[in-house]
Amino acid sequence: MTQSLSVSSQNDTFFRCSFFSSTPALIHRNSYSFHQASKMSRNISISVTCASPKIVRSPSLDKHIVTHNRTRFVQKLKTLLLSKPKHYIPIHILSKCRSYLSLPKPKSIRSMIHRYPMIFEVFAVPMPPTPLNATKSGYQQCVRLTPAAAALAAQEISLKSAISNTLADKLQKLLMLSSHRRLLLSKLVHLASDLGLLPNFRSRLCNDYPDKFKIVDTSYGRALELVSWDPQLAVPMPCAETKSLGLIVDRPLKFRHLKLRKGLNLKRRHRNFLIKFGELPDVCPYNTSSEEFPKESLQTEKRACALVREVLGMMVEKRTLIDHLTHFRKEFGLSNNLRAMILRHPELFYVSPKGIRNSVQLVEEFDEKGVLLKRDETLLIKEKLMELVREGKKMRRERRKQRIFGNCIDECCSDGGHDEVDELDNNDNDGFENLFESADSDLDYHFDDDGSLELGDHWENGELWTASSVLTNKDGQCITPW
Repeated sequence: MTQSLSVSSQNDTFFRCSFFSSTPALIHRNSYSFHQASKMSRNISISVTCASPKIVRSPSLDKHIVTHNRTRFVQKLKTLLLSKPKHYIPIHILSKCRSYLSLPKPKSIRSMIHRYPMIFEVFAVPMPPTPLNATKSGYQQCVRLTPAAAALAAQEISLKSAISNTLADKLQKLLMLSSHRRLLLSKLVHLASDLGLLPNFRSRLCNDYPDKFKIVDTSYGRALELVSWDPQLAVPMPCAETKSLGLIVDRPLKFRHLKLRKGLNLKRRHRNFLIKFGELPDVCPYNTSSEEFPKESLQTEKRACALVREVLGMMVEKRTLIDHLTHFRKEFGLSNNLRAMILRHPELFYVSPKGIRNSVQLVEEFDEKGVLLKRDETLLIKEKLMELVREGKKMRRERRKQRIFGNCIDECCSDGGHDEVDELDNNDNDGFENLFESADSDLDYHFDDDGSLELGDHWENGELWTASSVLTNKDGQCITPW
């Protein structure tokens, strides 16, 4: 936190001596040069810089970020498959989408697909009769969603289509928070998935509600502009209900209380600042702009905290990346030191250091165990997708056991080999966690008009890619391939 103090020339000597009171001889020796400098300027601007508060980790809140990072490849590949007309992509074409899938060059796309056997499946289709393939004959391997994953995707699309009015209200509130009542579509893409919007919101949702907003062309690109102001939406989120302290006598506390999450201890100076900051009158971010207050005043910071709180309250999981918020600094009237401001208020926000880019979460929407107090309907579909990921992990574990132990797995388990396999599989240091810590791509999506998930004749005529050879053990018994 940086503060600029303007001191008049009459008080320069006193202010300087307050910093160097232990060295009066040095002050007397340099008094001539000091008075010479004071003649040149009557006012001296002194910048006092304080270090940013240290992030105190919360494992209960970090687990949400870890789960999201591990399923980012699944979400991106699923969105990419649904954007195609027949909802499948050849693997050799998929290798050109490494930047969107956040896969560096040495990593194999095929191995990443096989990590999720309950969500993706590889099958073969005849090669198209093109001039490039005139001399070739055979099949090409493609990837598509499994029937269980395709059913979840269809359920998610139908649910978001049913709540499109609620999603339109979120966009309208974001436009009402902006200073010029206009936001670029290229910036809204960064918040689309956190808001629960479909990938095709720019062509569908933005044009389905002309009474609320419209798309206009600007010098910076296409933007979404507010059409009508809704006073019912311009209401800030209600404050979180404070739990009773269980006092025998109902009387005001002798000392002011600051509610913090468990395990967070602040210095007295920082705690007193937050207590005084909370006693300031609330500032409505909808009815006030950043130009009404001085840049580095507490009222400006009060408005910025209220605005970030409103934006996080619109998110499905009550969190987003700090980098996504920095894209809207000018539109929302936020300061350049947005991350430092968020770190100064741990009673409102929690910054998770998990991953390359930090995420910010709204503390009041989680309980002490890190569970969301109000769950969105779309989160239920995400939980079902996570169940498929866990089932695929069990399948891979059984496959690993058959490959390593064979029929002697029971004997190895009795000797402690079973625990060793579980420990090997539960160890997440396999190099895949850091694959998904890259910036979200601005890939444009094109869905069918009916929004269906039919895969054409390839569901019935497509050949599943399986092992052609038969695996046998030492006794000659067949082992079912994975």
